[in-house]
Amino acid sequence: MSTPTFRSELTRGFWRENPIFVIVLGTCPTLAVSTSLQNAVGMGLAVTFVTACSNALVAMLRGIIPNKIRIPCFIVVAATFVTITDLFMHAFTFPLWQALGIFIPLIVVNCIILGRAEAYAYKNTVWHATADGIGMGLGFTLALCAIASIREVLGNGTLWNVPLFGDGFQPILIFILAPGAFFVFGSLMAISNWLKARQGGAA
Repeated sequence: MSTPTFRSELTRGFWRENPIFVIVLGTCPTLAVSTSLQNAVGMGLAVTFVTACSNALVAMLRGIIPNKIRIPCFIVVAATFVTITDLFMHAFTFPLWQALGIFIPLIVVNCIILGRAEAYAYKNTVWHATADGIGMGLGFTLALCAIASIREVLGNGTLWNVPLFGDGFQPILIFILAPGAFFVFGSLMAISNWLKARQGGAA
């Protein structure tokens, strides 16, 4: 078996093991904050920062962290970087911080963060763990942006809060509500699975 490279670990989360459409982690913030592209980018970058830094620190300390208390240690590590993210966004991106609300602190218990720390970072080198954290975070961001773009365009008639249509456009309001979130999420997951099945058949 070939040794994984930084690039392969970095790109794995984009498509092959996308945390939203394939592993199905972090669905709660995905459905809650994907009402606009701005919210999606903000949340995605916050999760990417926390995932990358948490993975790196867990991998760095894996020889020190006792196995029996590794989960509480992972939570403390994640909470440290979430606090940094929360304070930074509060200071420099206050409107976005207000829009994301409670979902910034809840990154601490995001299954993507804890899942990657447990399944990968605790068992691999700092180099590969960092690549995995960045890749999974960016994969989460891409999926979140795809969902948010569809919901914002159809549900509000805007993209990045810029109007796309004339005054005669009637937004489909259900797309910015919870049922619309589930519909878009399920549809994109179905498309993702279909494309993967076609690739597998072609191979």
